[in-house]
Amino acid sequence: MTTGTERLTDGIVLRPASLDDAEVLARAVRRSRDHLSPWDPERPESFYTTEGQAERLRAQAEKSAAGLVAPWLLWDEGAGEVAGAVTLSHIAPAPLLSANLGYWIDVTYAGRGLATAAATAVCRVADERLGLHRVEAGTLLDNTASQRVLAKCGFEEYGLARAYLHINGAWRDHRLFQRILNDRTP
Repeated sequence: MTTGTERLTDGIVLRPASLDDAEVLARAVRRSRDHLSPWDPERPESFYTTEGQAERLRAQAEKSAAGLVAPWLLWDEGAGEVAGAVTLSHIAPAPLLSANLGYWIDVTYAGRGLATAAATAVCRVADERLGLHRVEAGTLLDNTASQRVLAKCGFEEYGLARAYLHINGAWRDHRLFQRILNDRTP
């Protein structure tokens, strides 16, 4: 389902995740583990291994083939490293035509505007290639950096979800955001 490459900066492209990415993806999640822990669910140690990422990529590939998920990596062409990831999940057919947006940026690439560039590109793909009407995202209440990313990408806050996701060891409230991509008839 996820096709094509989008250039985000001179050296960073957004490209579909593949099964061959397990090793470099494992390096990136290990490198960013502490940086991302306040925003992530608790994960088993196997998540941070090449085998754990291979299993995750296989599961994503199956869901992608079924049209339920669209996973991308931010790829540093010069370093040959993963700079982050963006995923559209829970892709719903008409009449909803909606998906959930999730993203993370590797700690060594944080603060460069990559999340904004990637979320903008994925929303364009969601509209133009996937034919979606709407993309939604949620952030922890105190994740102001992610809220700024969403605002820059044209998302609007539309609600508060109590005890929405189990993050960093507890059920956490989330601010909910959406971006209406178009008003086409399904």
